[in-house]
Amino acid sequence: MYGFINTCLKSLVIDKFGEEAWEKLRNLADVQDTFMTYEIYDDIMTLRLVQEACTMLDVSSEVVLKLFGEYFFSFCKMSGYDTMLRTLGGNLVEFIENLDALHSYLALSYQEMNAPSFRVEKINDHRMLLHYYSDRKGLYHIVPGIIEAVAKDFFDSEVDMTVLNQYEEDERTGKKEHVVFLVVQRPNQVGPQRRAQPSDREAKVGEEADNKEVQETMKRLKDRYSNLPACPRKRAPWDTVRSIVRFGQGNLVSEFNPQYPERLWIEEKAFCNAFPFHIVFDKHLHVKQTGVNIQKFVPGLQTMDIRLDEYFSIVHPQVTFNINSIKKFINSQFVLKARQEMVPECAQHQAMLKLRGQMVWMESLQCMVYLCSPKLRSLQELEERGLHLADIAQHDTTRDLILLNQQRLAEIELSNQLERKKEELRILSRHLEVEKKKTETLLYAMLPRHVANQLKEGKKVEAGEFQVCTILFSDVVTFTNICAACEPIQIVHMLNSMYSKFDRLTSIHDVYKVETIGDAYMVVGGVPVPTETHAERVANFALGMRIAAREVTNPITAKPIQIRVGLHTGPVLAGVVGEKMPRYCLFGDTVNTASRMESHGLPDHIHLSPFTYGALEGKGFEISERGEIEVKGKGLMTTYFLRGNLHATEEQIMEGDPEELYRDAPEGRVQSRRVSEHPDRKKAAMSCEPPSDVASVDENTKMAFADISTPLPDNHQPKSVNSRFCLLL
Repeated sequence: MYGFINTCLKSLVIDKFGEEAWEKLRNLADVQDTFMTYEIYDDIMTLRLVQEACTMLDVSSEVVLKLFGEYFFSFCKMSGYDTMLRTLGGNLVEFIENLDALHSYLALSYQEMNAPSFRVEKINDHRMLLHYYSDRKGLYHIVPGIIEAVAKDFFDSEVDMTVLNQYEEDERTGKKEHVVFLVVQRPNQVGPQRRAQPSDREAKVGEEADNKEVQETMKRLKDRYSNLPACPRKRAPWDTVRSIVRFGQGNLVSEFNPQYPERLWIEEKAFCNAFPFHIVFDKHLHVKQTGVNIQKFVPGLQTMDIRLDEYFSIVHPQVTFNINSIKKFINSQFVLKARQEMVPECAQHQAMLKLRGQMVWMESLQCMVYLCSPKLRSLQELEERGLHLADIAQHDTTRDLILLNQQRLAEIELSNQLERKKEELRILSRHLEVEKKKTETLLYAMLPRHVANQLKEGKKVEAGEFQVCTILFSDVVTFTNICAACEPIQIVHMLNSMYSKFDRLTSIHDVYKVETIGDAYMVVGGVPVPTETHAERVANFALGMRIAAREVTNPITAKPIQIRVGLHTGPVLAGVVGEKMPRYCLFGDTVNTASRMESHGLPDHIHLSPFTYGALEGKGFEISERGEIEVKGKGLMTTYFLRGNLHATEEQIMEGDPEELYRDAPEGRVQSRRVSEHPDRKKAAMSCEPPSDVASVDENTKMAFADISTPLPDNHQPKSVNSRFCLLL
């Protein structure tokens, strides 16, 4: 079937059931999303779509096919065939009888179209037998849907269709499906909103007015008759009709009776020249008369009384070549094809001549006349068959049809190219969307989502002040010694294994990974999205880090590595720094203090500042006091060690659901403020000094983190911050 059919089926599903239903259906049927209008697809694809639709909707194939038939009629009208369909016939019988002619015309555009055929046997004014012939079995339920929609839309009537017979066709060549429908047509009933019944008085007045109008009309007609002149000669019937029927007041078409001459006023030679493509044959198929051009291209027809079926075969409709079968399909358009063995040898290499036309039975002569023209689609076919435009009679519209269709074929080819390009663009767009998602995933891994979105839009990202957050630093114990004794690739593998486990934990506990430099790992809770559970999240993350580190081995000793972790809670400033490779950095003394907690910690321990201890106190964590220690740049501080979580197992910490762990703590209550709200803070930010080195931490690591740990004044809430480090320029 052509893609037009599959496109109609897709449109039906989307229109009636939605986009999601179509996506589900096409996935079940394993078909593509888009179909080319003029491209041929296997019938199995369409049947598979119908079968899967029946399964998905839990309805019978009869219901689906009938619904498709109704929608197909509307789809054809929406696709530009409305006027063509409306002009097929003045009533339902004429409409059906001319469907084959419509299919023949459409075959000019859809050359490989294998359309069904229809034949009507009229019983009375409202009843008929509709014969449906098709090469495709099981699709006859489409016909009632189409016919009912046509009757309702075009002829304001309703039809009831009943299947009388369904069997293998014996009238036509091959085994084809033949279904006979009983069609009963009736006018549309008055809808539920009926007119109000008039009262007896109103009905009587209306009846008197009607009678008066009839009497006046009859009086005018009598006066008209009396004014007719008395003429001794016999008046022509047309003059009598003209004198009685007034313009616009009568239906001349219904009263028309044709007049035929007593004999045919045309010479035999003139007729054969005027209709160069015609054949007259009797009921035994013996040829009695042919047009001059048929004799020219099929010379054997010059011999009278030869059998027509010896020189031609019937292509459409596919009936047995005998007079009875032809009579049954007398209203169909017949296509005959010349037999190759019967044409001259010099013409056998060419495409065989096809004739298309109408069969007319002449009862008095017991002969059939076939008025036809060459069946051609383009100038190329005209040339392939050795014909010229001059061989076609000037009154024959085939000449114009060939020239018009030549342009039509060019438009179809252009339309096909546009559809292919459209499909290619759709596929490229889909691939582009996939690549875009990959890029966004990478970008969101480097910057917070809202910051990345602002940068994509070309906006300036201003720094924000967060009143409270918790920062974590970690490093690998004896990392310098490990580096000195191992190959670089071993260090890379060790760090990659460790960081991959840490990164997964950031997603579980919803903390933001700020930076990794060498063996140092830095995360923050409560930034960039403020949350009241920032300390609990970072604490659980730290516990998970310690567990995960035991799964990473030391390349030298083949034993699990040990890490040192430090936490501190306080205010920070956060902003994007740089243009070529922008980074989301944290500024403030909180960063410096968190780094000190890590550097003054112990292997395989989580070191807490008193501020973090205060944030975790009473939250279900096991914490022990370390005591008072000297912290470089801070003096004496009472610090603590985080031992574990009393309310969560190791499995919950490593694999748990964040909603279960932190469901009682609403987010977003901790407010952040833009640095631009405090323009007088520039001087304080510019005067910040980087933290001093700590012997227990790798020197390069500390120098690298100096960029993101610039301390603020000791009061933690500076009055002036608007430095170039906190703004994206």
